[in-house]
Amino acid sequence: MSRTAKTPEVPSIGQLDRAAGGLGRQLAQKLRQAIKEGDLQPGEELPSTRALAQSLGVARGTVLEAFEQLIAEGFLEAIRGGSTRVASSLTEIRPASGGARRTTASAKPLPLPSPAEAFAAIARQFLPLPPVPFAVSVPAGAAAPGEVWRRLGNQIRARGKGVPSSYSDPQGALPLRQAIAEYVRRSRSVHCDPSQIIVTAGTQQGLYLSCLTLLDSEDFAWVENPAYWGITAIMETLGPNGRMVRVPVDEEGLVVEEGLRLRPDARVAFVTPSHQYPLGMPLSMARRNALLNWARSNAAWVVEDDYDSELRYAGHPFPSLQGLDPDHVIYLGTFSKILFPSLRIGYAIVPQRLVEAFCGARTLLDRHPPSADQHVLAAFIAEGHLDRHIRRIRGVYAECRSQLSQILQDALPNDLAWLQPSDQGMHLVLWLAPGMDDQAIAIQAARTGVAVRPVSRMYATGSGRPGLILGLGAFPADQIADAARRLASIVTAAAAPKRRKSRS
Repeated sequence: MSRTAKTPEVPSIGQLDRAAGGLGRQLAQKLRQAIKEGDLQPGEELPSTRALAQSLGVARGTVLEAFEQLIAEGFLEAIRGGSTRVASSLTEIRPASGGARRTTASAKPLPLPSPAEAFAAIARQFLPLPPVPFAVSVPAGAAAPGEVWRRLGNQIRARGKGVPSSYSDPQGALPLRQAIAEYVRRSRSVHCDPSQIIVTAGTQQGLYLSCLTLLDSEDFAWVENPAYWGITAIMETLGPNGRMVRVPVDEEGLVVEEGLRLRPDARVAFVTPSHQYPLGMPLSMARRNALLNWARSNAAWVVEDDYDSELRYAGHPFPSLQGLDPDHVIYLGTFSKILFPSLRIGYAIVPQRLVEAFCGARTLLDRHPPSADQHVLAAFIAEGHLDRHIRRIRGVYAECRSQLSQILQDALPNDLAWLQPSDQGMHLVLWLAPGMDDQAIAIQAARTGVAVRPVSRMYATGSGRPGLILGLGAFPADQIADAARRLASIVTAAAAPKRRKSRS
């Protein structure tokens, strides 16, 4: 295969002062400084004298004068074929002592602004787990969309759909919004039309848009305790502290009465009613009615994160809150979990009067979603592949869940660790005995090739319980079994000092 020669880029050396004269001397000095500061590296090829002259708006003779001077000084060297490059022998050159790039050990670094520190902490917290057991949502093997997705992608791109062009609708591609409206009507009892749907970069962006759009600087919001890191991190970094009201959950989900006691005048409630994250219980019908009655009575909003609703292993998925009150509920869904996380396509379904506001907030974040994968996903849904995929992965994850549960129950005594009851979702919660350090256990597990998340960090400060989140990635059975036994050994070893102390 023939190879296209790389065209050297024109170095960024600023403007020449024409009024001062001596343009060749000025150009030589600028190139010399660029080499000393590392903007031009040893061995790097320079553009032709004609190309550089054209870019600077000077005569070619001016560039020739500068090149000849720097060749004489040893900064440049002529190479075969008439081109010029930075001398390869200049490997020891360092930035000039007075240059803008100079740093010294004694220089005091600029302190990070408090928002920068907060976002840096979030970046560390959200580092993805490696694709090993028990990282959440690893669509390997039988859980991956596979060949159908690739075939559709090739067909759609060949027909020209989704080809990059001008700016697109911030709501997303209409064919995908139409497919989503039909899908959620059938599967989740959601009442909407395509004009109410905003295609997002996953649930996380939907939560961020909801906070930007629904909360004023003095408004309070109910957030479950424990809760998904994504919403607590947003609330902690947007606006003044104290706006987040952590409302406990029990076996029926969010304790609405406690929310009413803590902050009845809250403006928004963020909930995961189909499958509470991370614990797994659904919000009972009595609590659903109480929550919606509160929203109606207080001109408040409910943001429904419909986490893992498709993966219920017994019976049918619970209907959405949005179907019970479309005027007060913002419904968030995603395809990233059930297809593959790198897809980054989700959706927000909002009351009609909020559509323009969500579009405005979305425009400021990333203007609009990328086009190509939207059209692939629209076809994937419309042709029935998504429904078949969900039926298939229910079986895959159910088998993984059963195997993992049995191994852990056999390997760990009930007074040391036990599983949280749940009949749906892509993860299990393994509770640990009081006093155990789930964060230390997660770190130790990572060293042995096992990926888990500590539950305690998802609680409000001072209210946490130790536990581990174990994702049901589609790994081979022998790999799951080996990882589960390694994890059981780590948990047992972590509890040994405490047990010896209790016996003495």
